[in-house]
Amino acid sequence: MTEPLDLGDDKSLLLVDDDEAFLRRLAKAMEKRGFAVETAESVAAGKAIANVRPPAYAVVDLRLEDGNGLDVVELLRAKRPESRIVVLTGYGAIATAVAAVKIGATDYLAKPADANDVTNALLAGDAALPPPPENPMSADRVRWEHIQRVYELCDRNVSETARRLSMHRRTLQRILAKRSPR
Repeated sequence: MTEPLDLGDDKSLLLVDDDEAFLRRLAKAMEKRGFAVETAESVAAGKAIANVRPPAYAVVDLRLEDGNGLDVVELLRAKRPESRIVVLTGYGAIATAVAAVKIGATDYLAKPADANDVTNALLAGDAALPPPPENPMSADRVRWEHIQRVYELCDRNVSETARRLSMHRRTLQRILAKRSPR
């Protein structure tokens, strides 16, 4: 980071995600960029913070253990209409992106997104698109990340994961046995 970012007078940032490790890494990276970070690991905690101290910026995961992150987005938009909100999801779909933007999200990013992607999305002007990532993941890597996420969400059950991904169980086992692509 060579020059400080222009975050405005209010540098408050709310991060809502149920992946504790990801949340810690992103919070640390965003603090280094000058944001005043507050974190929440559930819809309830995110709504509580949004009610008391609505932030200027927010990054909210779409699917949380106790509900839908769009509930937090809706409350944030009601409490602080000018806030910039980015929705993160491991399940990128056009329908959810449209729903997020209609409710009030400024942008929508698919996981895994790094701190640079998030910062660019938060600070992009309304008319301008954020610049494309310098090192985007390969299509093979995106596919592998998606399979790993579904596998973890199915409690590492190969048969259930294969059923949800509509693939043969043996094919999935072969993919899981390999190293991650670059």
